[in-house]
Amino acid sequence: MPKLEDLLEVAYKKECASSRRLAKNLALSAEDALRQILQAVAGNQTLAELVASRKQQKADAATNIARRKQRMADAHAYKRSSALPDPTAWLAWFDGTSHPNPGKMGVGGVLKNPNGELTSISFPAGQGDSSKAEYLALIAVLQAALEVRPAKLVIYGDSRVVLDDVQAENGALVLSHHRMRARQLIAQLANPALIWIPRRKNAAADALSQQAVKLPAICGEA
Repeated sequence: MPKLEDLLEVAYKKECASSRRLAKNLALSAEDALRQILQAVAGNQTLAELVASRKQQKADAATNIARRKQRMADAHAYKRSSALPDPTAWLAWFDGTSHPNPGKMGVGGVLKNPNGELTSISFPAGQGDSSKAEYLALIAVLQAALEVRPAKLVIYGDSRVVLDDVQAENGALVLSHHRMRARQLIAQLANPALIWIPRRKNAAADALSQQAVKLPAICGEA
């Protein structure tokens, strides 16, 4: 049986008001009155089921609010970072996809030198989920950059998971192998900047990753 604090946590204001009137009219305790009101609302559900359902609704609402706040923070961060970069810097974009998820992975990337010349990256990358595909795309861009060793490099991606993970002290265990490889490459470059951008701003790399999924698998791929 749910405790009083559980009932108070999930009861709406109008239900609390109704329970107070019921307690006054029938000389019931506040708890008994609230139980009667909520049981009437629950219908065929038990009180425990009603409490669990409403707690889940509150948790879902809190998650949605947190996601909206994160999107707003991402948008503000993007605006702060979207000023024109140093004209002497090399720019790169990466994107990975998986069809289905998990499924066949495709890697896409673009490396642009200060003169505007582009190097495109696009290849199938075996089987895995989207996070692995995004990491492999970041690694591919880093490897391409390492061939020219630019003095300044700015890397853009729309994967918050990978960008946060590669810069975290303790990232996701399942991504540890890819994080280690990416960090090894980053350490060989001149402190590249890693910047999140909205997916719509990553269209070229996305198109290359989608194209890669349609290519035949490379011999030896799992």
